[in-house]
Amino acid sequence: MEIFLDPSIWAGLLTLIVLEIVLGIDNLVFIAILADKLPPKQRDKARIIGLSLALIMRLGLLSVISWMVTLTTPLFSVAQFSFSGRDLILLFGGVFLLFKATTELHERLESRDHQTDGNKAYASFWAVVAQIVVLDAVFSLDAVITAVGMVNHLPVMMAAVIIAMGVMLIASRPLTDFVNAHPTVVVLCLSFLLMIGLSLVAEGFGFHIPKGYLYAAIGFSILIELFNQIARRNFLRNQAHRPMRERTAEAILRLMGGRREATPATEKTEAKTELASAVNLPKEAFADEERYMITGVLTLASRSVRSIMTPRGDISWVDATRSTDDIRTQLLDTPHSLFPVCRGELDEVIGVVRAKELLVALDHGIDVDAFASNTPPIMVPETLDPINLLAVLRRAKGSFVMVTNEFGVVQGLITPLDVLEAIAGEFPDEDETPDVIADGEGWLVKGGTDLHSLQQLLDTQGLVDPEEDYASLAGLLIAQNDQFPKAGDVIVLAPLTFQIVEATDYRIDLVRVTKEKFDEDEDE
Repeated sequence: MEIFLDPSIWAGLLTLIVLEIVLGIDNLVFIAILADKLPPKQRDKARIIGLSLALIMRLGLLSVISWMVTLTTPLFSVAQFSFSGRDLILLFGGVFLLFKATTELHERLESRDHQTDGNKAYASFWAVVAQIVVLDAVFSLDAVITAVGMVNHLPVMMAAVIIAMGVMLIASRPLTDFVNAHPTVVVLCLSFLLMIGLSLVAEGFGFHIPKGYLYAAIGFSILIELFNQIARRNFLRNQAHRPMRERTAEAILRLMGGRREATPATEKTEAKTELASAVNLPKEAFADEERYMITGVLTLASRSVRSIMTPRGDISWVDATRSTDDIRTQLLDTPHSLFPVCRGELDEVIGVVRAKELLVALDHGIDVDAFASNTPPIMVPETLDPINLLAVLRRAKGSFVMVTNEFGVVQGLITPLDVLEAIAGEFPDEDETPDVIADGEGWLVKGGTDLHSLQQLLDTQGLVDPEEDYASLAGLLIAQNDQFPKAGDVIVLAPLTFQIVEATDYRIDLVRVTKEKFDEDEDE
């Protein structure tokens, strides 16, 4: 009982428990890496067997302390180096750690995980257990030598080893899950094992490396990795506030080889971190048309109906109050096949008719107003989501839908072709010119050009702002000025420069756009 009343005994016990846990962390980390090679159902069993063997070995070694002392007696000499039993065990264990850590690093960094029939190829259970036994032998010797050097009472040594092993057994599963869930931590742990293996080899040759240096380096690396994990967790928490569709679209565009314009440092860091595990394919792997269409599909849901529709000013409509000859002439001179029929003004829509059917009705003397009322228009609000718009267009059966604002004023119309153009690019009619025309080192762009399409054609970012209610280039330029831009005015939105070429008092008709060129080094 006197042994339990001695304060020095308790102090030695607590100190030894801490040291045994510290010395056992290396063993535990390596067991975690080896256990990951087994099927999930066998990993807990392997950990328990590994740590139990380590406990048995340490208790067995402690029970033969007298034999442990003889391990330091030189057995033979080579040149100026003499080797004892302890030195040979340390040499063997150090070489084993160097070999195993190097092969594990090579396997993980070279991505040599083989798969069969879509499943991960697992290692043999007893092969993994055998490696754990060899590892336990190395680390058990180190731990026991530490215990013998610190405490003189065998029961205290055994109690410290048992308690330390119990703590490690409880912590083994969460530590294993954490290590295997973070590839950078695995690489860091393998690097630690390389350091420990090198120190064991050095001690086997008689060169003592103070453990404090190793633990200081390991502690500093763990602190840096802790900061990295905190930063990553904060980034993922912030990214969770971004729409999943937006993050998915950005990832797919990166995989297609798309490049973003220079962004603030924080945005660059976020983009790099988010896609750190993605493999950037060469840009040539996808044609420009393919990248354009995929981008159009991915961004369709985030667009507004106003950015897709044919605006009010470009609508060709039939005035039912005009003469029959005027209506016939308009139908024959316009390449469109569908027309809204209105009474005096566009907001008084009567119905939607096909040109050839209306021509036949005119030949038979049928009243235009009565004929158009048989096919009333389909009206949708300008706040409608583009995805829901597709269902409305299906019900229209090849016709178009009219877009109105909250006051019932017609803002434009949308045909299935408009949706296709939003995805695949412009398909001009016979009486239309392209919205964007390459002109030397720049482009001539119509003021009514959709910003989404322009952003894709110019391979840039930042033109579309979901918080703003404009959808055309003219709307963007008007929003940049306190007054209506005039012909000759220049507006700079880096890296683009916009020069107004043609404009009236109430609209912008034509704009020249030039793009500042960056060197590759600046882009990177």
